[in-house]
Amino acid sequence: MHIALYKPDIPQNTAAIIRLSACLNLIVHIIEPCGFDINDARFKRVVMDYMGYSKILRYSDYNEFLKKKPGNRIILMTTKATKHYHNFKFKKDDVLLFGRESAGVPENLHKSIKNKIKIPMNKKTRSLNVAMSVAIIAAEALRQNNLFK
Repeated sequence: MHIALYKPDIPQNTAAIIRLSACLNLIVHIIEPCGFDINDARFKRVVMDYMGYSKILRYSDYNEFLKKKPGNRIILMTTKATKHYHNFKFKKDDVLLFGRESAGVPENLHKSIKNKIKIPMNKKTRSLNVAMSVAIIAAEALRQNNLFK
């Protein structure tokens, strides 16, 4: 199972996702540019020693990511989707794509991706923290595919 982060903004969120990936055997794909330096103290504080237990691949931009794309399908997590994640059938080699915290993904990228899902939420709220969203979606995808170890 693959987690792709599109130009992540917040070091603590990316670090929490890397820790999650280490614990759940997920591969993390970081599509640059990041909004922070990997040596940022906030990043290091959260990631701790989990970098060594994670498989992290970095791409200079989205086009490079597409050329080397792992897995079969890209599934975009977006608050603009109409389909809920718990009604979606995940496959073992899916790439779960999460947009940047401040802006999501660009409209042209949004339009180019066929599969889009969301987490149902209280209508009075805007969005969940991206690390929480990754945990919710990844857990369901792993559960559906019997990939918990």
